[in-house]
Amino acid sequence: MDNILSTYEEKMKKTYGNLESEYTGIRAGRANPHILDKITVDYYGAPTPIQQVANITVPEARLIQIQPWEPSLIKEIEKAINLSDIGINPTNDGKLVRLVFPELTEERRKEIAKEVKKVGEDAKVAIRNIRRDAIDNLKKHSKDEGVSEDEIADLEDKCQKMTDKFIAEIDKAVEVKTKEIMTV
Repeated sequence: MDNILSTYEEKMKKTYGNLESEYTGIRAGRANPHILDKITVDYYGAPTPIQQVANITVPEARLIQIQPWEPSLIKEIEKAINLSDIGINPTNDGKLVRLVFPELTEERRKEIAKEVKKVGEDAKVAIRNIRRDAIDNLKKHSKDEGVSEDEIADLEDKCQKMTDKFIAEIDKAVEVKTKEIMTV
């Protein structure tokens, strides 16, 4: 029966991993090359991530430079960034594409902090749904296999502790990201 819980623990880990990847895409006033992770360019007819066709550097706190390995890709990269939802207009000098991050206003910081909390709440809901599924599954198996009520109660307790652990990790991640955003 413990192997059933390990399956659900894996699902909770994946949910937490998704939260962390969401947070890398939320910009906090500093240049973070991870905001480009989901952007693809048309490279010889195939959608290709920018990281695979260019060198991405962060020379200053609020600047990302993208240097394509083929100069002909500059227009494609610029177009892809403009079509994305990162909210920054690229500039190019013929060799490099630059993304200059403006200082975030206090109002925008608060909006982003709300978004961070919402993403965190969504992750908590997903964790709780996984817990519910795990407990339902345990109860179903208890009838089939003749497992004692004490064993089921013990496994439900383990499941709750696992849930509490992941909820605490999510709360901590939300707190850290909110602090990062609100720091001027």
